[in-house]
Formats: sequence, structure tokens, C-alpha cells
Amino acid sequence: MARKPRNSTIEVPLKTSRLSQLAIPIGVVAIVIMLVVPMPAQLLDILIAVNIAFAVLVVLVAMYVHRALDFSSFPSLLLIATLLRLALNISATRLVLTNGFAGDVISAFGHFVIGGSLVIGLVIFAILLVVQFVVITSGAARVAEVGARFTLDAMPGKQMAIDADLNSGLIDEKTARRRRAEIAAEADFYGSMDGASKFVKGDAIAAIIIVIINLIGGIAIGVLSHGLAVTDALNTYALLSVGDGLVSQIPALLLSVATGLVVTRSSEADSLGAVVARQFGSQRRAVRIAGVAALLLCVVPSLPKLPFLLVGGTLLALSTRLPRSDADRADSPDGAEAQTTADGAAQADPEELLRLELVVDPLELILSPDLVSLVDGPGADLLDRVKALRRTLATDLGVVMPPVRTRDSVTLPSSTYAININGVELARGTAPVGRLLAIGDGLEGLPGTPDREPVFGLAGRWIPVEMGSQAELLGATVVDPSSLIITHLSETVRQHASRLLGREEVAAATRSLARTHPVVVEDLTPALLSLGEIQRVLHSLLDEGVSIRDLVRIYEALSLAAKSGTDPDRLVEAARATLAPAITARLATDGRLDVLTIEPQLQQRLLESVRGTDIGAQLVIEAGMAEMLIADISTKFRDLAALGHSPVLVCAAGIRLPLRRLVQLSVPGLPVLSYTELSASSVTVNALGMIDVVSNLVP
Repeated sequence: MARKPRNSTIEVPLKTSRLSQLAIPIGVVAIVIMLVVPMPAQLLDILIAVNIAFAVLVVLVAMYVHRALDFSSFPSLLLIATLLRLALNISATRLVLTNGFAGDVISAFGHFVIGGSLVIGLVIFAILLVVQFVVITSGAARVAEVGARFTLDAMPGKQMAIDADLNSGLIDEKTARRRRAEIAAEADFYGSMDGASKFVKGDAIAAIIIVIINLIGGIAIGVLSHGLAVTDALNTYALLSVGDGLVSQIPALLLSVATGLVVTRSSEADSLGAVVARQFGSQRRAVRIAGVAALLLCVVPSLPKLPFLLVGGTLLALSTRLPRSDADRADSPDGAEAQTTADGAAQADPEELLRLELVVDPLELILSPDLVSLVDGPGADLLDRVKALRRTLATDLGVVMPPVRTRDSVTLPSSTYAININGVELARGTAPVGRLLAIGDGLEGLPGTPDREPVFGLAGRWIPVEMGSQAELLGATVVDPSSLIITHLSETVRQHASRLLGREEVAAATRSLARTHPVVVEDLTPALLSLGEIQRVLHSLLDEGVSIRDLVRIYEALSLAAKSGTDPDRLVEAARATLAPAITARLATDGRLDVLTIEPQLQQRLLESVRGTDIGAQLVIEAGMAEMLIADISTKFRDLAALGHSPVLVCAAGIRLPLRRLVQLSVPGLPVLSYTELSASSVTVNALGMIDVVSNLVP
């Protein structure tokens, strides 16, 4: 016997999927055909039953969905159902006016449901129209309109919140994309519902017109074409017309109810029945009071006693089976202690919330309200650039920049942003939206506001966007607001990277290194150095712009140096000696390192002036000599930088760190290297000058 192929089991799903894809298009085409092609009465009965059953199904689905968005196909189904009812109305009208008979369903509604009375039928039909058109449809249309407007208005805030959660690390990229898709789908849904509710209103108006036309046309055909008396024509045609109207309005009323249920659903993650049962079930006292009120109505004279006794007794019996609420527990003596405990927990919750509010964000980017469009506006890419900056800084510095909390503040002036690290504002700048910063000389002829580039202090001018090409032709560098903010944020983080490297980050980096180099970590900590001592060394390296990405070599150097003592300065110099090739390579330009050296006699005097202090080794020299030394270094560095050089100061290893501490405030951008670090590298040294203040000193 031949074996059945393994993939034969997928034939049924494929056929089912293909059938489901073709069902709606075929159905819509069939409905359009019904508008022009006569239909037998038996088929009309079946389609009317389908229409009623479909309306009931839609109402039930609307009750059981957890969110309105879970029934996102409802607006399209509403249009199809409306079109189906109109097609059935037209087919029924054709049969009524042609044969005086439109099937058993319409005949039953015309004779049995309304008792064969035209007046009763018209009254019931009018009531259904009032309930549907005036009450349900109008209310649902208003709710859909307001929901669409508020959903669209809330989209920017929701998207900004998602971006903020993504940048703070609370959610990942996949979750952010899913939430953004849900927000867009929600906006599309409520917008569609705003339009779809008009279908229901139009269908109600069409039903009135169709019934009037059927009444007039039926009576006219009966009297003029068939020679019937007016009363006979009314009994034959008018009753069938009203029956047809009732048959179509019952499904229309059900779909109107479904529309109202969908657009009024809250965000409860449960079905409507479960939500109502839970909310009523938690109100034991309200149910009990309602039962007592129903029983008290029995005292009113002339009112029947039995109905109110049954209702009141049922409510009282039901209240005894409901769980006791917190208020009931507080009223009972046995529940006093439990309520006190609950009150204590409730009082503790605000304290916990207050503690959470006291947590300081490591890194914040605060925008004035008019700059929010850089985060959440057409073409906004500021948050994407922040994420790219995190990857760049992690590669360059070896430090994972913490998530940037981006928020707006009404206290900032217009077009202003601020950068906070650990709650302290360290940088501020301006970046007008819709403007470009042209950096260069000779831009006075361009319209705009003069300003200075916040990172390097270069002169510039904020110009209109359309003038960007002209500024580039004048040789200017043109920067948009987002690029300016990212550059400023990058330099601020680089200058203060040590503030962002906390004990937890050091511990996390150590644990990560232990997974790949366990021996290196075990040899260093905690046997030789604590995490605090390692953190201090890493801070010193970051303060001088040295990348700590190569933690393996740093930890190996610290392991060797720590065996002879834990002096922080010595540990820092040991780590720098290991990283010397990387340090000099980063400072060199095309393999050439521009250096400033120190006159040997001055260097010897500085070596003799080194003293140990509580904050590390310092140069203890005369004030006049210190001023002249700083002035000479600052002047030469500034002059060489103006000529396009990037000089570094080279000195003996013994004075490198004390000399750097002396000049860092006056010349913050000047790197200080030792001859030991220079000899360990392979760069070409280009000596550009010598620091010599000894000859200027008075003996």
C-alpha cells in the first residue's frame, strides 16, 4: 500500500484559508447582483434569516471582545450588512409590488407579529425607528466622533511616552513597534467608526423612505392595476410593506446596538458581561439598599405588592451572596483590625510613590515645549539619533550610556534645551525649530539670528531652512537642530563620562568580564582591589578621555600593580602604561603626534616639588611660577590649535598626573602624556615647542 504523503495534512487549511479570503468578495458581488436581479421568495426567506442571525452574532461578538480594537473589522462589516439590508429591501419591494407576496418571513411579520393591523405595524415601526435613529445611532455616532478626535489628539503624547519608555530601557524595540502599531490601528479604527456610524443613520432614513414608497406604490398598484378596493389593497400591500420594514429594522437595530457597544467599550481587559458582574458584585451595600427601596414601595397605596416583594426580596438575597466591601469591613467590629492594616498599607503607598519620585535620572534631555516636535513630529529623528549615540559612545569610551530620559519643561525658554547628569544641569543651548545653524565667517549678509555653536564656541547664525544651500555656497557648515543637540549631548557625556559610571555599572561590567575571562577577575577582585577602588581608577581614566573598553588589559595591569600597593595614582599610571598604544593612536593625526615638551631644568624642579596629599600627588610650587607655567602652556596650546595642530603635553612619568591636575582647569582640552607612554607607541613624534619659564623667574 502506498504511503500517504506527509504534507497531505495541510490541504484542508489551505482550502479553508482560500475560501475565507474569497467569501467576502463573492458575498459583496452577490449583494450587488441582488439589487438588479429578481429573487425567488424562498431564497429571500433564507437571506432574511441569515441577515437576522448575522446581526445577533455581531452583537454577541461586540459584547465578548475585550477591547474595541479586537473587533477592528467591525466598520467594514457594518457597511456590508447595511448594503445587504438595502438589497433585501429592494428584492422584497420587487416581490411585493409584483406578486403581492414576498415570502413567509415577511408575511409572518405582517400578519402574526403585528396582529394583521396596519396601525399597530406602523406604530411599532415608528418606535423602532425612534429607538434606533434618535437614541442609539445618534449616541453611538457622537461617541465615535469624540473618540476619534481624542484618539488622534492623544497620538503624539502616546508615541512620545513609548519613545521615552524605549529610551529608558523599560521596553524593547519589538514592544515599542507593537505599541506604535496599536496606536495607529486605534486611530484608524475610531476614524473608521466615525464614518461607519453614518451608514447606520443613513440606513434608518432609507428605511423610512422605502416603507413610504412601498405603501404608496402598493396601494396604487392594488387599486389601479389589479382593481382592488382601497381596504383590500391596504390589507395586501401595506401590511407586507410594514412587515418588510420590520424585518429589515430588527437587524438594523441590533447592529446599532453593536455599534454603541463597540465605541463605548472601556480599556477593561475582559468581556462586557464579566466587567459588569465584577463591578456590580463589588457593590454589596448598593444592592442591599436597592432591595430595601423596592420593598418600601409596597407601602405606597394602590401599587401592586407582589412585583415589588419579588424584586426587593431577590435583591436582598443576592446581596447576602456578594463579597463584603472594604467599607463593610470597616463598619464591622471584626473587620476593624483588618481595616487598620489596609489603611496602613494605603498610607504606605504614597510614601513608596514619593521615594520613586526622589530617584534621580542619570541622564536627562529636557526640551522646551516648542522643541517637542523634534521628538514627535513629521520626520522627527532625535530619539533615533540618541540610540545611535549610545552605541557610538559604548564603542569609543567603553561605557554604556544610560537611557536618556527625554521630557519637556515649561520652565525652559523658547527653543532651549538642557542636559542634566544626575539631576544637575551641565549644559544648555538653543535650537530653534525650522532653522539651520550656519557655522562660518562672512555670513552677515544672510537673514537670521547670530549665535555660537555650543560645543566649540564657533560663531554662527540661525538661518531659515531655505537659505541652507546659499550658506553652504559661502563655505559655511550647516547643522540642523537635532544634529546640534546630539553633538552637544555627545560632548557633554564624553566630558562627564565618569559621573555616569556608578558602582552598579562597574559590578555589571565585572560580571560580564568574568563570564569570558574568569581568571582575570578572580585574580583582581576581591582579593587585591575592591569594586570601589576599581571604580576610582576607571573614573580617572575617563576624566582624561581614555577609553576603558579594553577591560581585560586594564584588570591585568591593575592585578600586577596592586600587589605592590593600592595607591590610586600608581594604579592609574599602570593602567595607562598598558593602554599607551591605544591612547597615543587616538591622539595622533595620520600617525603623527604633535607634542609640546618641558625644558629639562623646569622638569627637574617640578619633579622635586611633587608632594602627596589626600587627593593625590600635587605640584607644590610658588604661585608666580605656577601662573607663568599655566600661562605659557595655555598660550602655546592656543596658538598651535589656531594653526590646525592638536598638540599634547609630554613630560616625565613622575609629574604627569600632578601636572595634569594643575593645568586641567585652565587648559581643559590639553592631553598630558608621559615619556613612558610615548615610547610604548609607534607614532611619529612632531615636536612643536617647549615650555620654558625658568629663565623668566627671578633667582
